[in-house]
Amino acid sequence: MSSSMFACPVCDKKVPEWFMSDHLDHECAGMEPGDSSAGPAHAPAKRAAGMSSPNTQRKRASFLSSKPTKSHSSTSSKHENMDMRSEMPQTASQSSSNPVFQAGSAVSSSTDLEAERRRHNLRLPLAERLRPLTLDQFVGQHKLIGPQGILRALIESDQIPSMIFWSSPGIGKTTLARIIARKSSYAFKELSAVTQNLPDVKKVIDEAGNLLRLTGKRTILFLDEIHRFNKAQQDVFLPYLERGQIILIGATTENPSFRLNSALLSRCRVFQLEPLSADEIATIASHAYQLKREDAGHAAANLDPGIAAYISSVSNGDARAAINIVDLAMNSLPKSGALDLDCIRQALQRTHVVYGVEEHFDLISALHKSVRGSDDNAALYWLGRMLQGGDDPVYIARRLVRMASEDIGLADSSALPLAMSTLHACQAIGMPECDTILAHCTVYLARAPKSVESYKAFKRVKAVVSAEHPWPVPLHLRNAPTRLMKELGYAEGYKYNPDYDEPVDQEYLPEQIKNYNFFKDS
Repeated sequence: MSSSMFACPVCDKKVPEWFMSDHLDHECAGMEPGDSSAGPAHAPAKRAAGMSSPNTQRKRASFLSSKPTKSHSSTSSKHENMDMRSEMPQTASQSSSNPVFQAGSAVSSSTDLEAERRRHNLRLPLAERLRPLTLDQFVGQHKLIGPQGILRALIESDQIPSMIFWSSPGIGKTTLARIIARKSSYAFKELSAVTQNLPDVKKVIDEAGNLLRLTGKRTILFLDEIHRFNKAQQDVFLPYLERGQIILIGATTENPSFRLNSALLSRCRVFQLEPLSADEIATIASHAYQLKREDAGHAAANLDPGIAAYISSVSNGDARAAINIVDLAMNSLPKSGALDLDCIRQALQRTHVVYGVEEHFDLISALHKSVRGSDDNAALYWLGRMLQGGDDPVYIARRLVRMASEDIGLADSSALPLAMSTLHACQAIGMPECDTILAHCTVYLARAPKSVESYKAFKRVKAVVSAEHPWPVPLHLRNAPTRLMKELGYAEGYKYNPDYDEPVDQEYLPEQIKNYNFFKDS
C-alpha cells in the first residue's frame, strides 16, 4: 500500500492515501456532522474558530493519544509491513507527516523506530536490502537512464507512459519500476501475475478509478511476470489504458512479441533492458560484500577483484544471483575466516544454467550458423551449451538432419545418412551416452564441404508455387491406366527415355513456365 500524502478535498489537510476514508468519515475538520454544505472554502474559518465537533475532537485525540492502544499498534504494524512488502520505505519527510509515525504513536521514539527498522532489514534478503532507491544508484542501463537516456527524461519530467520492461532475470525490472514510483507524483500499486489473478487486478483498477475521481491522481500499476496472463486475460487492461485510468508497467522475461497480445503492445512502449556487464556485476557483488561486513561489525573493505571477476563469470549477468552467492559464502565463513575463491566455489555448487525459451532458440541458431560456417570449434561449444541446459538431444539430432541436407547437400551425400543414424541413436540410447554421438555428427557436418544448390532451388520452386496459378500437368506426362484416359490423349506423345541412345527433346514443365530455371536466379 502506498504511503503517499495528498490533500483532503473538503478541508485541504494532508493525509495518507490509506487513511482518507477514515479521515472523511470521522476526522475531517471542515465539516460538521450532518452539514453537507461545508466545503474547502469553509474549512479555514471553522478550524480557526475551533468549531470541530466533539466527535471529531474525540477521534483526533484518540488517534494522537500518547497511550498506544492495541488496535492502533496493530494498525501501525500493519501499514509499516505493507510498506515493506511493497518496498517503498518512507522518507523522513513522509514519516513526519504520517500520523502513524508522529510523536505519541505506538513507536514513540525515533531511536526505537530506527532500531526496529534495522532489525527488520536484517531479516530481509540481502538482494532486497541492496535494492537501489534512485536512478543514480541504479547499476547498468546507461542508454535508458543515463544523462541522455529517454527513460530518465520521461521520469524526470513526470510523464510516465505505459511500458513493458523485457529482460532476463536479475537485471532490475522491478527495481526500476519502484524507482519510477518514488520519483513520480503517481500512486503506485504492485502485483505479480504469479500470485494474483484477474479479480485482484480489477480491484486495483477500481481503486485507481476512485482515487482518480476523488483526487485527480493517477495510479501506476506494476505487474510483474505479466506474460503469465494469457492473451485473453491481457485484454482486461485495454479500456483502462485507453481512458488513462491506470498507467501500466509490466515486467517480463519472455519475448513480448510472442507472449503479449498486439493490442496491449500497441498501447505500451517496450524497453529491452541490456544484460549487465561483468564490471557491473562485480560492482554489485562488491556492494553486497561491504554490507555483509557491516552487518558483522567488521571494518569496511573492498571485495578482491579476482573474486569479483569470478562471481561475474558464473552469474550469467544476473545481479540477484551474484548477491546471493556473496550472501551464502559470507554466511558460511567462520568468524575469523576470510573470503576466498574456495569459499565462493563451495557456496556456488552450481547445478544448472539459465536456460529458457529465448536461450533455446538463440543457441540452436548459433549451432546451425557455426556448422554452416565450417567452424567445428564453435559448433561444439554451442552443442555443449544446449546439452548442459537440458535441451532434448532428439531435437538437436533432428536439426542436424536438416543441416545435413540444407547446408551440406549435394557436396557430400553421406552426411545425410550419418545424421539420420545420429537421430536413431539418440532415440535409442538417450543421454548421457548420446552426447558423443551428437558431437561426432556435429564435427563431421561442420568440416564437410557445403552446397546449398538444392536448398536454394527448392526455395524458388516454393515461391512460384505460392504465387502462380497451379498449372495443369501436360497431357504427355500424365498416366493413362484406362481406355478413356488414352482416348482423352493422356500419355500421348510421351518419349520413354531408355529407348533412346541420344538425349530426348521433351518438355517436362507446363507450357506457361517451361522457360523457368529454378537453379538460377531470375
